[in-house]
Amino acid sequence: MTEENKIEEIIENKEGKAAVSTGKKKEGSFVYVALIMVFSLIIATCWNTIPYLKDAIHAALDPTAGALLTWNLTAGMLIIVLVITIITTLIQKYTTDQKALRELRAEQKLLQEEMKKYQNHPEKIAELSKKQFAIFPKTFKLTSRGVLFTGIPFVLFYRWFFDVFTAMGDPKFLGFLNWFWFYFISMIIFSSLLRKWLKVV
Repeated sequence: MTEENKIEEIIENKEGKAAVSTGKKKEGSFVYVALIMVFSLIIATCWNTIPYLKDAIHAALDPTAGALLTWNLTAGMLIIVLVITIITTLIQKYTTDQKALRELRAEQKLLQEEMKKYQNHPEKIAELSKKQFAIFPKTFKLTSRGVLFTGIPFVLFYRWFFDVFTAMGDPKFLGFLNWFWFYFISMIIFSSLLRKWLKVV
């Protein structure tokens, strides 16, 4: 058996395993994700026209997250971002099929290695690219399950952040970053560290 055939067999075996794994309950749904996104957009749009929702979120977050920001803007924001990232990382770990995701990532890596070997063979590259593109929907379907649990809370937190920092006069973190970019960069750093530590795909 040639090396190429061996790799194709490994890929086929992994595809079979991933197919079995993705049949579990821990896979997401494009329909549910779309519904959550639409509902989140409605909440974000109607934030100021649904006073009881806005008031309830402020009543819950002002004495907690708001107190941290009042205590120390930068340190408080880092603590808030860390807590949010821990929660979302744990949700991602325990609501998604990590085994199936690892298999799909391994398959992607094999395909990328193969594509490097066949750079001068357009037909083979096209065949491998087709297999690679077929993996994307499977990966998205698995990883999207976390959105079902975090989508709406994230939007509510985002709207609360917007209100709070607007009331503060849009302060700059580290002298030049607005709250969104500080949150985004901090979240990426914390998420990278936590995913590695908790072994989350």
